[in-house]
Amino acid sequence: MAKVKDLTVEDLEFLIEQKVLEILGDPDSDLELKPEFKQELGRRLRASSRRISHEDIVRKFGEGSLD
Repeated sequence: MAKVKDLTVEDLEFLIEQKVLEILGDPDSDLELKPEFKQELGRRLRASSRRISHEDIVRKFGEGSLD
């Protein structure tokens, strides 16, 4: 089993977030999306010209340069 001293900051933050969600639950779980929001989301997802792949981002900015 890994020790806390061996975790990265990102790993520790993820574990804390998961534990908080486990204890408190997801505050948005019972909420419903408004029809207007669903329509806008669908419109944005269909607009392929606005999407940039992960690979393109990595190519443009390089690994680790966003830290």
